[in-house]
Amino acid sequence: MNNAGEPTLPRTLGGLQLWGIAVGLVISGEYFGWSYGWAAAGTLGFLITAAGVAMLYVAFIFSFTELTTAIPQAGGPFAYSLRAFGPLGGAIAGYATLIEFLFAPPAIALAIGAYLAVQFPGSDEKLVATGAYAVFVTLNIFGVAIAASFELVVTLLAVAELLVFMGVVAPAFEWQAFAAGGWAGAERFSLAALPGMLAAIPFAIWFFLAIEGVAMAAEEAREPRRTIPRAYVSGMLTLILLASGVMLFAGGAGDWRALANVNDPLPRAMQAVVGQASGWLHMLVWLGLFGLVASFHGIIMAGARQIYALARGGFLPGPLARLHPRFRTPHLATLATGAVGIAAIWSDRFVNIGGQPLTASIVTLSVFGALVMYVMSMAALFRLRRIAPELERPWTAPLYPWLPGLALGLASAALVAMIWFNPRLFALFAGVMSAAVLAAWRRWPIETVPA
Repeated sequence: MNNAGEPTLPRTLGGLQLWGIAVGLVISGEYFGWSYGWAAAGTLGFLITAAGVAMLYVAFIFSFTELTTAIPQAGGPFAYSLRAFGPLGGAIAGYATLIEFLFAPPAIALAIGAYLAVQFPGSDEKLVATGAYAVFVTLNIFGVAIAASFELVVTLLAVAELLVFMGVVAPAFEWQAFAAGGWAGAERFSLAALPGMLAAIPFAIWFFLAIEGVAMAAEEAREPRRTIPRAYVSGMLTLILLASGVMLFAGGAGDWRALANVNDPLPRAMQAVVGQASGWLHMLVWLGLFGLVASFHGIIMAGARQIYALARGGFLPGPLARLHPRFRTPHLATLATGAVGIAAIWSDRFVNIGGQPLTASIVTLSVFGALVMYVMSMAALFRLRRIAPELERPWTAPLYPWLPGLALGLASAALVAMIWFNPRLFALFAGVMSAAVLAAWRRWPIETVPA
Protein backbone atom coordinates (compact mmCIF):
# COMPACT_ATOMS: atom_id res chain seq x y z
CA MET A 1 0.00 0.00 0.00
CA ASN A 2 1.12 3.59 -0.60
CA ASN A 3 0.48 6.56 1.68
CA ALA A 4 -3.05 6.89 0.30
CA GLY A 5 -3.85 3.30 1.14
CA GLU A 6 -3.91 2.20 -2.49
CA PRO A 7 -2.37 -1.14 -3.56
CA THR A 8 1.12 -0.92 -5.04
CA LEU A 9 3.43 -3.23 -6.93
CA PRO A 10 5.35 -5.49 -4.51
CA ARG A 11 9.15 -5.20 -4.26
CA THR A 12 10.22 -8.82 -4.73
CA LEU A 13 12.92 -8.80 -7.45
CA GLY A 14 16.60 -9.31 -6.60
CA GLY A 15 19.73 -8.70 -8.65
CA LEU A 16 19.90 -12.12 -10.32
CA GLN A 17 16.23 -11.95 -11.29
CA LEU A 18 16.79 -8.48 -12.78
CA TRP A 19 19.74 -9.83 -14.81
CA GLY A 20 17.43 -12.60 -15.99
CA ILE A 21 14.87 -10.01 -17.06
CA ALA A 22 17.51 -7.84 -18.80
CA VAL A 23 18.90 -10.75 -20.83
CA GLY A 24 15.61 -12.57 -21.17
CA LEU A 25 13.85 -9.54 -22.64
CA VAL A 26 16.37 -9.49 -25.48
CA ILE A 27 17.70 -12.99 -26.00
CA SER A 28 15.16 -13.97 -28.64
CA GLY A 29 16.96 -11.41 -30.81
CA GLU A 30 19.85 -13.86 -30.97
CA TYR A 31 17.55 -16.62 -32.23
CA PHE A 32 15.75 -14.88 -35.11
CA GLY A 33 14.99 -11.54 -36.70
CA TRP A 34 18.58 -10.36 -37.11
CA SER A 35 19.15 -12.53 -40.20
CA TYR A 36 16.87 -10.24 -42.23
CA GLY A 37 19.79 -7.81 -41.91
CA TRP A 38 21.86 -10.17 -44.06
CA ALA A 39 19.24 -9.91 -46.80
CA ALA A 40 19.55 -6.11 -46.71
CA ALA A 41 23.30 -5.63 -46.18
CA GLY A 42 25.13 -8.93 -46.64
CA THR A 43 27.13 -10.50 -43.85
CA LEU A 44 30.02 -8.03 -43.83
CA GLY A 45 27.80 -5.00 -44.26
CA PHE A 46 25.56 -6.18 -41.47
CA LEU A 47 28.57 -6.87 -39.25
CA ILE A 48 29.52 -3.19 -39.45
CA THR A 49 25.91 -2.09 -38.90
CA ALA A 50 25.62 -4.36 -35.85
CA ALA A 51 28.88 -2.99 -34.41
CA GLY A 52 27.55 0.56 -34.73
CA VAL A 53 24.27 -0.42 -33.10
CA ALA A 54 26.15 -2.15 -30.26
CA MET A 55 28.00 1.13 -29.70
CA LEU A 56 24.65 2.92 -29.57
CA TYR A 57 23.34 0.53 -26.94
CA VAL A 58 26.44 0.68 -24.76
CA ALA A 59 26.29 4.48 -24.75
CA PHE A 60 22.53 4.45 -24.20
CA ILE A 61 22.44 1.91 -21.35
CA PHE A 62 25.26 3.57 -19.40
CA SER A 63 23.35 6.86 -19.70
CA PHE A 64 19.80 5.51 -19.32
CA THR A 65 20.75 3.91 -16.00
CA GLU A 66 21.05 7.39 -14.50
CA LEU A 67 17.38 7.98 -15.23
CA THR A 68 16.28 4.53 -14.05
CA THR A 69 17.95 4.89 -10.67
CA ALA A 70 16.98 8.53 -10.16
CA ILE A 71 13.29 7.96 -11.02
CA PRO A 72 12.64 4.24 -10.32
CA GLN A 73 9.05 4.07 -11.55
CA ALA A 74 7.21 1.46 -13.61
CA GLY A 75 6.61 3.96 -16.42
CA GLY A 76 10.30 4.13 -17.22
CA PRO A 77 10.83 6.54 -20.16
CA PHE A 78 7.29 7.87 -19.75
CA ALA A 79 8.07 8.97 -16.19
CA TYR A 80 11.42 10.53 -17.16
CA SER A 81 10.03 12.53 -20.09
CA LEU A 82 6.95 13.58 -18.11
CA ARG A 83 9.22 14.97 -15.40
CA ALA A 84 11.47 16.68 -17.96
CA PHE A 85 9.05 17.95 -20.61
CA GLY A 86 5.55 17.77 -19.16
CA PRO A 87 2.50 15.97 -20.58
CA LEU A 88 3.42 16.21 -24.28
CA GLY A 89 6.90 14.80 -23.75
CA GLY A 90 5.55 12.12 -21.45
CA ALA A 91 2.93 11.14 -24.02
CA ILE A 92 5.46 10.87 -26.86
CA ALA A 93 7.89 8.77 -24.84
CA GLY A 94 5.17 6.68 -23.22
CA TYR A 95 3.31 5.78 -26.39
CA ALA A 96 6.55 5.14 -28.31
CA THR A 97 7.65 2.73 -25.57
CA LEU A 98 4.22 1.11 -25.65
CA ILE A 99 4.45 0.51 -29.40
CA GLU A 100 7.88 -1.07 -28.92
CA PHE A 101 6.60 -3.45 -26.26
CA LEU A 102 3.32 -4.23 -27.98
CA PHE A 103 4.79 -5.10 -31.38
CA ALA A 104 7.89 -7.04 -30.31
CA PRO A 105 5.94 -9.97 -28.72
CA PRO A 106 3.87 -10.90 -31.81
CA ALA A 107 7.07 -11.12 -33.88
CA ILE A 108 8.52 -13.46 -31.24
CA ALA A 109 5.29 -15.47 -31.06
CA LEU A 110 5.45 -16.05 -34.83
CA ALA A 111 9.04 -17.24 -34.43
CA ILE A 112 7.88 -19.70 -31.74
CA GLY A 113 5.44 -21.05 -34.30
CA ALA A 114 8.21 -21.30 -36.91
CA TYR A 115 10.50 -23.21 -34.52
CA LEU A 116 7.76 -25.69 -33.67
CA ALA A 117 7.00 -26.12 -37.39
CA VAL A 118 10.53 -27.55 -37.75
CA GLN A 119 9.60 -30.27 -35.27
CA PHE A 120 5.97 -30.62 -36.38
CA PRO A 121 5.76 -29.90 -40.12
CA GLY A 122 2.40 -28.57 -41.15
CA SER A 123 1.55 -26.95 -37.83
CA ASP A 124 -0.10 -23.52 -38.09
CA GLU A 125 2.36 -20.85 -36.91
CA LYS A 126 -0.37 -18.33 -36.12
CA LEU A 127 -2.37 -20.76 -34.00
CA VAL A 128 0.79 -21.66 -32.07
CA ALA A 129 1.55 -17.95 -31.59
CA THR A 130 -1.96 -17.31 -30.30
CA GLY A 131 -1.67 -20.22 -27.88
CA ALA A 132 1.63 -18.81 -26.60
CA TYR A 133 -0.12 -15.55 -25.76
CA ALA A 134 -2.83 -17.39 -23.84
CA VAL A 135 -0.25 -19.25 -21.72
CA PHE A 136 2.08 -16.38 -20.89
CA VAL A 137 -0.52 -13.70 -20.34
CA THR A 138 -1.99 -16.05 -17.73
CA LEU A 139 1.41 -16.65 -16.13
CA ASN A 140 2.09 -12.91 -15.91
CA ILE A 141 -1.21 -12.33 -14.11
CA PHE A 142 -0.37 -14.90 -11.42
CA GLY A 143 2.39 -12.75 -9.89
CA VAL A 144 5.66 -11.00 -10.63
CA ALA A 145 7.76 -13.23 -8.36
CA ILE A 146 6.56 -16.38 -10.14
CA ALA A 147 6.94 -14.71 -13.52
CA ALA A 148 10.46 -13.43 -12.78
CA SER A 149 11.64 -16.79 -11.42
CA PHE A 150 10.34 -18.48 -14.54
CA GLU A 151 12.07 -15.82 -16.64
CA LEU A 152 15.40 -16.49 -14.91
CA VAL A 153 15.20 -20.25 -15.48
CA VAL A 154 14.32 -20.03 -19.17
CA THR A 155 16.94 -17.31 -19.71
CA LEU A 156 19.69 -19.49 -18.24
CA LEU A 157 18.57 -22.38 -20.45
CA ALA A 158 18.50 -20.10 -23.49
CA VAL A 159 22.04 -18.83 -22.83
CA ALA A 160 23.26 -22.40 -22.41
CA GLU A 161 21.59 -23.40 -25.68
CA LEU A 162 23.28 -20.60 -27.61
CA LEU A 163 26.63 -21.73 -26.25
CA VAL A 164 25.83 -25.30 -27.34
CA PHE A 165 24.89 -24.04 -30.82
CA MET A 166 28.17 -22.19 -31.17
CA GLY A 167 30.12 -25.21 -29.96
CA VAL A 168 28.44 -27.58 -32.44
CA VAL A 169 28.76 -25.38 -35.55
CA ALA A 170 32.16 -23.85 -34.73
CA PRO A 171 34.17 -26.71 -36.37
CA ALA A 172 32.41 -25.98 -39.68
CA PHE A 173 33.13 -22.25 -39.57
CA GLU A 174 34.97 -20.82 -42.59
CA TRP A 175 35.64 -17.15 -42.98
CA GLN A 176 35.42 -17.49 -46.76
CA ALA A 177 31.85 -18.78 -46.42
CA PHE A 178 30.92 -15.93 -44.10
CA ALA A 179 32.45 -13.26 -46.33
CA ALA A 180 31.17 -14.60 -49.69
CA GLY A 181 28.91 -11.93 -51.19
CA GLY A 182 29.21 -10.07 -47.92
CA TRP A 183 28.45 -6.61 -49.32
CA ALA A 184 24.90 -6.31 -50.63
CA GLY A 185 24.83 -4.27 -53.82
CA ALA A 186 28.62 -4.13 -54.09
CA GLU A 187 31.67 -6.34 -54.49
CA ARG A 188 33.51 -4.60 -51.67
CA PHE A 189 32.97 -1.90 -49.08
CA SER A 190 31.99 1.26 -50.94
CA LEU A 191 29.25 3.86 -51.11
CA ALA A 192 27.20 1.35 -53.10
CA ALA A 193 27.04 -0.88 -50.00
CA LEU A 194 25.87 1.95 -47.71
CA PRO A 195 22.11 1.84 -48.52
CA GLY A 196 21.92 -1.83 -47.59
CA MET A 197 23.80 -1.23 -44.35
CA LEU A 198 21.43 1.57 -43.40
CA ALA A 199 18.39 -0.50 -44.34
CA ALA A 200 19.65 -3.24 -42.00
CA ILE A 201 19.57 -0.99 -38.90
CA PRO A 202 16.26 -2.31 -37.47
CA PHE A 203 17.51 -5.89 -37.62
CA ALA A 204 20.76 -4.99 -35.85
CA ILE A 205 18.72 -3.20 -33.18
CA TRP A 206 16.71 -6.42 -32.80
CA PHE A 207 19.86 -7.97 -31.28
CA PHE A 208 19.44 -5.66 -28.25
CA LEU A 209 15.88 -4.35 -28.43
CA ALA A 210 13.97 -4.12 -25.13
CA ILE A 211 16.87 -4.35 -22.64
CA GLU A 212 15.62 -1.00 -21.38
CA GLY A 213 12.49 -2.87 -20.23
CA VAL A 214 14.23 -3.53 -16.91
CA ALA A 215 13.17 0.04 -16.06
CA MET A 216 9.54 -1.13 -16.07
CA ALA A 217 10.37 -3.43 -13.15
CA ALA A 218 11.95 -0.66 -11.07
CA GLU A 219 9.00 -0.42 -8.66
CA GLU A 220 9.18 -4.18 -8.08
CA ALA A 221 12.96 -4.33 -7.51
CA ARG A 222 14.64 -4.56 -4.14
CA GLU A 223 17.21 -1.76 -3.74
CA PRO A 224 16.69 -0.57 -7.34
CA ARG A 225 19.44 2.04 -7.11
CA ARG A 226 21.97 -0.75 -6.60
CA THR A 227 20.57 -3.79 -8.38
CA ILE A 228 19.37 -2.18 -11.61
CA PRO A 229 22.77 -0.76 -12.70
CA ARG A 230 24.34 -4.18 -12.15
CA ALA A 231 21.58 -5.85 -14.17
CA TYR A 232 21.99 -3.41 -17.06
CA VAL A 233 25.78 -3.59 -17.31
CA SER A 234 26.10 -7.36 -16.90
CA GLY A 235 23.13 -7.95 -19.18
CA MET A 236 24.56 -5.77 -21.96
CA LEU A 237 27.93 -7.54 -21.84
CA THR A 238 26.21 -10.93 -21.96
CA LEU A 239 24.17 -9.96 -25.00
CA ILE A 240 27.08 -8.49 -26.98
CA LEU A 241 29.08 -11.70 -26.55
CA LEU A 242 26.15 -13.93 -27.52
CA ALA A 243 25.13 -11.82 -30.54
CA SER A 244 28.67 -11.75 -31.90
CA GLY A 245 29.15 -15.50 -31.58
CA VAL A 246 25.77 -16.45 -33.04
CA MET A 247 26.09 -14.16 -36.06
CA LEU A 248 29.62 -15.23 -36.93
CA PHE A 249 29.21 -18.97 -36.47
CA ALA A 250 25.82 -19.17 -38.21
CA GLY A 251 27.10 -17.18 -41.18
CA GLY A 252 30.29 -19.15 -41.62
CA ALA A 253 28.87 -22.66 -41.28
CA GLY A 254 27.43 -22.87 -44.80
CA ASP A 255 25.61 -20.72 -47.33
CA TRP A 256 24.33 -17.79 -45.28
CA ARG A 257 21.97 -16.75 -48.08
CA ALA A 258 19.69 -19.67 -47.14
CA LEU A 259 19.22 -18.08 -43.70
CA ALA A 260 18.65 -14.46 -44.72
CA ASN A 261 14.83 -14.40 -44.90
CA VAL A 262 13.69 -17.03 -42.40
CA ASN A 263 12.41 -17.01 -38.81
CA ASP A 264 14.54 -19.99 -37.72
CA PRO A 265 18.14 -19.34 -38.85
CA LEU A 266 19.82 -21.29 -36.04
CA PRO A 267 18.09 -24.66 -36.63
CA ARG A 268 18.76 -24.31 -40.35
CA ALA A 269 22.41 -23.46 -39.78
CA MET A 270 22.82 -26.45 -37.49
CA GLN A 271 20.95 -28.70 -39.89
CA ALA A 272 23.46 -27.81 -42.60
CA VAL A 273 26.25 -28.96 -40.30
CA VAL A 274 24.86 -32.05 -38.53
CA GLY A 275 21.97 -33.16 -40.78
CA GLN A 276 18.21 -33.44 -40.31
CA ALA A 277 18.31 -36.61 -38.20
CA SER A 278 20.86 -35.40 -35.66
CA GLY A 279 19.89 -35.26 -32.02
CA TRP A 280 21.71 -31.92 -31.79
CA LEU A 281 19.19 -30.40 -34.20
CA HIS A 282 16.17 -31.64 -32.26
CA MET A 283 17.72 -30.41 -29.03
CA LEU A 284 18.26 -26.98 -30.55
CA VAL A 285 14.65 -26.75 -31.69
CA TRP A 286 13.26 -27.69 -28.29
CA LEU A 287 15.71 -25.80 -26.12
CA GLY A 288 15.83 -22.92 -28.60
CA LEU A 289 12.23 -22.29 -27.71
CA PHE A 290 13.43 -21.19 -24.28
CA GLY A 291 15.16 -18.16 -25.80
CA LEU A 292 12.02 -17.13 -27.61
CA VAL A 293 9.84 -17.80 -24.57
CA ALA A 294 12.15 -15.78 -22.31
CA SER A 295 11.81 -12.65 -24.43
CA PHE A 296 8.15 -13.21 -25.21
CA HIS A 297 7.26 -13.63 -21.57
CA GLY A 298 9.51 -10.78 -20.38
CA ILE A 299 8.28 -8.24 -22.91
CA ILE A 300 4.65 -9.04 -22.11
CA MET A 301 5.53 -8.30 -18.49
CA ALA A 302 7.24 -4.99 -19.41
CA GLY A 303 4.49 -3.97 -21.83
CA ALA A 304 1.81 -4.50 -19.21
CA ARG A 305 3.73 -2.28 -16.77
CA GLN A 306 3.93 0.45 -19.41
CA ILE A 307 0.16 0.31 -19.97
CA TYR A 308 -0.32 0.34 -16.19
CA ALA A 309 1.91 3.41 -15.78
CA LEU A 310 0.24 5.31 -18.62
CA ALA A 311 -3.20 4.56 -17.20
CA ARG A 312 -2.09 5.51 -13.70
CA GLY A 313 -0.85 8.84 -15.06
CA GLY A 314 -4.12 9.48 -16.91
CA PHE A 315 -2.84 8.82 -20.44
CA LEU A 316 -4.90 5.64 -20.91
CA PRO A 317 -8.31 4.63 -19.48
CA GLY A 318 -8.16 4.41 -15.69
CA PRO A 319 -9.30 0.76 -15.32
CA LEU A 320 -6.04 -0.37 -16.96
CA ALA A 321 -4.24 0.84 -13.82
CA ARG A 322 -6.09 -1.58 -11.55
CA LEU A 323 -4.13 -4.27 -9.75
CA HIS A 324 -5.47 -7.77 -9.24
CA PRO A 325 -6.80 -7.95 -5.65
CA ARG A 326 -4.98 -11.23 -4.95
CA PHE A 327 -1.88 -11.28 -7.17
CA ARG A 328 -1.23 -7.50 -7.13
CA THR A 329 -0.39 -7.54 -10.84
CA PRO A 330 -1.78 -5.19 -13.52
CA HIS A 331 -4.09 -7.88 -14.87
CA LEU A 332 -6.24 -5.72 -17.15
CA ALA A 333 -3.13 -4.13 -18.66
CA THR A 334 -1.68 -7.61 -19.21
CA LEU A 335 -4.85 -8.77 -20.95
CA ALA A 336 -4.76 -5.65 -23.15
CA THR A 337 -1.15 -6.46 -24.14
CA GLY A 338 -2.26 -9.92 -25.22
CA ALA A 339 -5.25 -8.64 -27.19
CA VAL A 340 -3.13 -6.20 -29.23
CA GLY A 341 -0.48 -8.84 -29.92
CA ILE A 342 -2.97 -11.44 -31.13
CA ALA A 343 -4.58 -8.85 -33.39
CA ALA A 344 -1.16 -8.08 -34.93
CA ILE A 345 -0.51 -11.78 -35.58
CA TRP A 346 -3.70 -12.10 -37.61
CA SER A 347 -3.45 -8.74 -39.42
CA ASP A 348 -1.12 -9.57 -42.32
CA ARG A 349 -2.65 -7.13 -44.78
CA PHE A 350 -2.73 -4.27 -42.31
CA VAL A 351 0.73 -4.61 -40.77
CA ASN A 352 2.59 -5.86 -43.82
CA ILE A 353 2.43 -2.58 -45.72
CA GLY A 354 6.18 -2.21 -46.00
CA GLY A 355 6.65 -4.86 -48.69
CA GLN A 356 8.51 -7.11 -46.21
CA PRO A 357 7.66 -10.42 -44.56
CA LEU A 358 5.14 -9.97 -41.74
CA THR A 359 7.75 -10.59 -39.04
CA ALA A 360 10.13 -8.03 -40.57
CA SER A 361 7.35 -5.42 -40.70
CA ILE A 362 6.42 -6.01 -37.04
CA VAL A 363 10.09 -5.79 -36.03
CA THR A 364 10.42 -2.49 -37.89
CA LEU A 365 7.37 -0.97 -36.17
CA SER A 366 8.74 -2.04 -32.79
CA VAL A 367 12.13 -0.48 -33.58
CA PHE A 368 10.50 2.82 -34.57
CA GLY A 369 8.99 2.96 -31.10
CA ALA A 370 12.31 2.11 -29.48
CA LEU A 371 14.31 4.77 -31.32
CA VAL A 372 11.81 7.54 -30.56
CA MET A 373 11.94 6.49 -26.92
CA TYR A 374 15.78 6.47 -26.93
CA VAL A 375 15.85 10.01 -28.33
CA MET A 376 13.30 11.24 -25.78
CA SER A 377 15.11 9.56 -22.89
CA MET A 378 18.49 11.08 -23.71
CA ALA A 379 16.87 14.49 -24.22
CA ALA A 380 15.21 14.05 -20.80
CA LEU A 381 18.56 13.24 -19.21
CA PHE A 382 20.08 16.49 -20.47
CA ARG A 383 17.06 18.56 -19.44
CA LEU A 384 16.81 17.04 -15.97
CA ARG A 385 20.46 17.82 -15.38
CA ARG A 386 19.54 21.48 -15.94
CA ILE A 387 16.13 21.80 -14.26
CA ALA A 388 16.48 19.25 -11.44
CA PRO A 389 20.08 19.35 -10.20
CA GLU A 390 18.82 18.39 -6.73
CA LEU A 391 17.50 15.01 -7.97
CA GLU A 392 19.26 12.14 -6.22
CA ARG A 393 21.37 10.27 -8.79
CA PRO A 394 22.86 7.06 -7.33
CA TRP A 395 24.33 6.38 -10.79
CA THR A 396 25.55 9.14 -13.08
CA ALA A 397 26.23 8.75 -16.79
CA PRO A 398 30.00 8.39 -17.31
CA LEU A 399 31.76 10.84 -19.62
CA TYR A 400 28.83 13.26 -19.41
CA PRO A 401 27.87 14.98 -21.71
CA TRP A 402 29.78 13.05 -24.37
CA LEU A 403 28.42 9.53 -23.80
CA PRO A 404 24.72 10.49 -23.61
CA GLY A 405 25.38 12.85 -26.52
CA LEU A 406 26.75 9.94 -28.53
CA ALA A 407 23.67 7.86 -27.68
CA LEU A 408 21.38 10.73 -28.68
CA GLY A 409 23.22 11.31 -31.94
CA LEU A 410 23.35 7.66 -32.97
CA ALA A 411 19.69 7.07 -32.08
CA SER A 412 18.64 10.16 -34.05
CA ALA A 413 20.72 9.11 -37.09
CA ALA A 414 19.28 5.58 -36.95
CA LEU A 415 15.75 6.98 -36.76
CA VAL A 416 16.30 9.20 -39.82
CA ALA A 417 17.76 6.27 -41.78
CA MET A 418 14.83 4.05 -40.88
CA ILE A 419 12.30 6.69 -41.93
CA TRP A 420 14.08 7.01 -45.28
CA PHE A 421 14.01 3.28 -45.98
CA ASN A 422 10.58 2.52 -44.47
CA PRO A 423 8.34 5.51 -45.26
CA ARG A 424 5.07 3.56 -45.35
CA LEU A 425 5.68 1.81 -42.05
CA PHE A 426 6.75 5.10 -40.51
CA ALA A 427 3.50 6.66 -41.72
CA LEU A 428 1.61 3.89 -39.90
CA PHE A 429 3.72 4.42 -36.77
CA ALA A 430 3.29 8.21 -36.87
CA GLY A 431 -0.45 7.85 -37.41
CA VAL A 432 -0.85 5.58 -34.38
CA MET A 433 1.30 7.91 -32.25
CA SER A 434 -0.67 10.99 -33.31
CA ALA A 435 -4.01 9.34 -32.61
CA ALA A 436 -2.84 8.24 -29.16
CA VAL A 437 -1.56 11.70 -28.25
CA LEU A 438 -4.75 13.38 -29.44
CA ALA A 439 -6.90 10.88 -27.52
CA ALA A 440 -5.02 11.74 -24.31
CA TRP A 441 -5.06 15.50 -24.90
CA ARG A 442 -8.31 16.06 -22.98
CA ARG A 443 -6.75 14.58 -19.83
CA TRP A 444 -4.00 17.21 -19.67
CA PRO A 445 -2.45 18.97 -17.86
CA ILE A 446 -0.86 16.33 -15.64
CA GLU A 447 2.05 17.42 -13.51
CA THR A 448 3.43 14.21 -12.06
CA VAL A 449 2.92 10.49 -11.88
CA PRO A 450 2.45 8.80 -8.52
CA ALA A 451 5.66 8.29 -6.53
